[in-house]
Amino acid sequence: MSDLNDAILAAHARSDGRALVGLYTQAADGANDTNTSCFFLTYAYIYALELGMAEADTLYVRLDANGRV
Repeated sequence: MSDLNDAILAAHARSDGRALVGLYTQAADGANDTNTSCFFLTYAYIYALELGMAEADTLYVRLDANGRV
């Protein structure tokens, strides 16, 4: 996950919220447990909401399915 971590840090450095939605979603998809996955999904969801992205709806459903809303 080192390359993904580096990509997340780089996206933060350039304030690229759209990239962060995708990267945090990717991190959630690759997580080994529900808590870690939901941690990353939460960040993806926050950025998607801030940017008014349609992905927010899907991320909400995923969080809700895990009892995190």
